Amino acid sequence: MEKVLIVEDEARIRNIIFDYFSAHGLICDIARNGEEALDILRDNDYDAILLDILMPELDGFGVCKAVRRNSNVPILFLTALGGEEDTLKGYALGCDDYMAKPFSLAVLFAKTQALIRRRNGCNPVGLLTCGAISLDLNRRLCMVLQEEIKLSPREYDLLLCLMRNQGNVLSREQLLDKVWGFDFEGEDRAVDVRIRSLRSALGPAGRQIKTIYKAGYKLEEV
Repeated sequence: MEKVLIVEDEARIRNIIFDYFSAHGLICDIARNGEEALDILRDNDYDAILLDILMPELDGFGVCKAVRRNSNVPILFLTALGGEEDTLKGYALGCDDYMAKPFSLAVLFAKTQALIRRRNGCNPVGLLTCGAISLDLNRRLCMVLQEEIKLSPREYDLLLCLMRNQGNVLSREQLLDKVWGFDFEGEDRAVDVRIRSLRSALGPAGRQIKTIYKAGYKLEEV
């Protein structure tokens, strides 16, 4: 079972993450500051580290720099710092990803799982993942945070199309051609109807499907 170290000086945030991750099957340890994190890391190995940046005495940047001297463990920064300079500094020190506060616990969990899978080299053939959403192509199953979501065949095909083109905007006409077929004789508003039902079925993860004004739709991690 995967182990995660949560390094966060604010008790409320620390405990919320701990409870959510533990409830979803991860083993979690906590550190209340940077020095305590380094003490724990001397004697323990982890599959990922969630690391707050703004901490007294030794901040997240300092912890990341120390960890990177002898470990490639995935590091995800939790930060209230949204500036480009701070983001670039974190990546230069060797962090793998960022989550800006306030954040979605579901998305944080999905990002952490993705980092762990990438590190372990276990992105199975036939599995597409984007944020909290995964598609098992072999079984035509949709999962949100490892919980199966029931989709109609059309909803599944629509989501599959968005997943295979994640980050790219697809027009209604493109979606009609790819999902309904070039010989579909209905109106392009059929896409809007299916997008609404798909978002509803996905629950909070439905926010990953973005409407691009006068252009179409795209799927993003967050």
